[in-house]
Amino acid sequence: MKNFNSVAISSRIRLARNIADVEFMPKLNDSNKIYYITSSMRALLSASGDFTTLPLSSMPLSRCTALLERHVISKELIENKDISLVSTNEDESINVMIMEEDHLRLQSVLAGFNLFGAYKKLLPLDEKISASFNIAFDDEFGYLTSSPSNLGTGMRASIMVFIPALEISGRIDELITQARKFGLTFRGVYGEGSEGMGFLYQISNQGLLWLSEEEIIDRVNDFFYNIYEEEISLRESIFEQNHDKLCDQIFRAYGTILNAYLLEEKEMFSLLGWIRFGHELGLLTISDTDMFMKLYYHAGSACIKEIRGFSQNQKENRTRAEYIAKRVKNLVKFGGNK
Repeated sequence: MKNFNSVAISSRIRLARNIADVEFMPKLNDSNKIYYITSSMRALLSASGDFTTLPLSSMPLSRCTALLERHVISKELIENKDISLVSTNEDESINVMIMEEDHLRLQSVLAGFNLFGAYKKLLPLDEKISASFNIAFDDEFGYLTSSPSNLGTGMRASIMVFIPALEISGRIDELITQARKFGLTFRGVYGEGSEGMGFLYQISNQGLLWLSEEEIIDRVNDFFYNIYEEEISLRESIFEQNHDKLCDQIFRAYGTILNAYLLEEKEMFSLLGWIRFGHELGLLTISDTDMFMKLYYHAGSACIKEIRGFSQNQKENRTRAEYIAKRVKNLVKFGGNK
């Protein structure tokens, strides 16, 4: 049985929606129209269950950045901090960004390989919003959005993948080219313009105007299947050909992260990536892979300040080293899991 979650870290569906007869962002400057959208969405979400809605203007920038590191909000939402809001359910599997690049951005994120699950989870909220608002829609172009690349369904389907063997083999540039042929993008861990860190990358659709939601998900899933097969095959061959070197790299990463006095964020990503690779190769055992992957953002610069509650002038790299070492010690054990 194939273990897709050894490659797929998370699956995300995002829907862009705009209110008809209201200027799109960033041309929307009418305070009455902004208040109409934000107050109406607050009321709708409040009546929809366990959502908590907060204006970004009430948050310190460090808190906003922490939410960005956790992929709850986008940098565009932070740029509109004076008027934007974010609403999340209790486990943050669904969140709504209000007054981002579009009036509304609905998002569902689930662990592992589960795009259809994320879509089905988000659909009832999308239907409720469509029943409550006159959503900008065109019979020919579908949902109307600020960016032409989102026309049609207004949907962005993406999978976060962990692909150490493909990166080590120098295949990333080829994957970027192949993705374009599928009408997809292949990006770093924080999306457009970011680099892959800790062997993490994102696959997502771009454009695909004439496809339905299900067809877009199928397209992303098909590309993922190809990546999965190649990654698993390469893991085996790379390990056979470079056994001693890989063992040394993985065990050094494990030892370093347990004993480092200072730990920079980028180095942390790299070390965690090697430890996760060690788990997949059967050299180390991670007791809870979901919790382990959360360390990538829990120890991000803004998140760790929020979690630990320390001020800007305290030594971040020392605090990160202590925080990560304690959790890796509890989550990771030396020795095989296969």
